[in-house]
Amino acid sequence: MSNITQYDNTNRGRLFKNDRKEKETHPDFRGDCELSVKDLTALLASATGDTVPFYVKGWKKVSKNDVSYLSLAFDPKVVDSTPKKPSPVEVNDSDPF
Repeated sequence: MSNITQYDNTNRGRLFKNDRKEKETHPDFRGDCELSVKDLTALLASATGDTVPFYVKGWKKVSKNDVSYLSLAFDPKVVDSTPKKPSPVEVNDSDPF
């Protein structure tokens, strides 16, 4: 995906059916993706383990050459470390209990 295109492919990828599959152990799909260096750097700096989690979303699409594929988008799983405020409790003064 390193070709210059009219679209921003940052944190996006694609998977095509593997037309080179010869054995059962070969992958069913192959593709590529581009991940933002800025996002990766920030995630690596805040990582607490050996992995960096991402959400993956996919859409079925058809290429200009009439080839079906999955278009992918990657979003970093950012853990919000700020404590959440508890929801206010609604008080009903007419309740006898």
